[in-house]
Formats: sequence, structure tokens, C-alpha cells
Amino acid sequence: MKYAVVYSSQTGNTARLAGEIGAALPAARCVYSGPPDEKALDAPLIFAGFWTDRGGCAPEMQVFLERLRGKRVFLFGTAGFGGSEDYFARILGRVEQCLDGSNTVAGRYMCQGRMPPAVRRRYEAMLPAAPEKARALLENFDRALPHPDEEDLAGLRRAAAACAGA
Repeated sequence: MKYAVVYSSQTGNTARLAGEIGAALPAARCVYSGPPDEKALDAPLIFAGFWTDRGGCAPEMQVFLERLRGKRVFLFGTAGFGGSEDYFARILGRVEQCLDGSNTVAGRYMCQGRMPPAVRRRYEAMLPAAPEKARALLENFDRALPHPDEEDLAGLRRAAAACAGA
């Protein structure tokens, strides 16, 4: 089956996941790989990747997802906060709501992703006013640094290959 890998990536984490999908599947079946674009609509299977923005996907990905009709869609994403499958499931559920009912969600995958240094500086600036909250945010920031790691990438490759029948 022909497929497209469409993604929005602010820090490079989701782009890295998109690259793993492309490496795990037959290149000859890929009709498009890149940011949201009409060229991707030629594929019956869409791998749609996003970075988490306010608990959902970035606006450009939302617009793309809303345009899909009659596709099999595999949603994948990254979030700076991690450690909870329930948290990831809530994000994926919000993103899934962007899809028209004529589409079929063929798979979902989410993992933690590293955040830019500016986020750490913002958390550090919070220390005097809210030390407990700031320390928790800083601990999460540090846990996120190695992500997506090899375990994250291997899980995505398995899920993508299973979805595409590769």
C-alpha cells in the first residue's frame, strides 16, 4: 500500500520519528514525506506526526488532518512531558478528534521528546516563586533529554511496520 509521512516538528523530535518510519518501510511505496502538503493526499495510508502544542497538535497539522477523507491514518507524536501512557492517550485522543469520520485510525504512537534549553531557563526562573513546581518541571526536563531514545524509536518502527504490513 502506498503511504505518506506528514509531520510538523518544532524541535526536531517528531522529524526524527518521521525519519524512522521512512527507514522502516519500503521507500518505493512512499508518495510523500515532509510537512503538511497536498501531495500527501495521494496516499491511502497517512502517517501523521505532530509535536504537542497545548495538549493537542500544532495548528498546521490540525488543518491537514481536518482535510483528510477516507484515509487510513497512523498518528504519531512527541511531548515534552512523559512518563504516563494516560497522558499520551489523552493527547492522541484530542488529535484524533481532528479527523473526519470517514477516516480510520490505523495506529497510534507517542513518546517523550527533548525540549529546547530556553524551556529549562524558564523553569529555573520559576524557582524563587514556586520552588516545588519548578523542581518537578526541571526533573521532567532532565528526564526528557535523551528522548526519543532507541527504545522509543524501535517501538515506533514496530508499530509503523505492523500498520503498513511491511
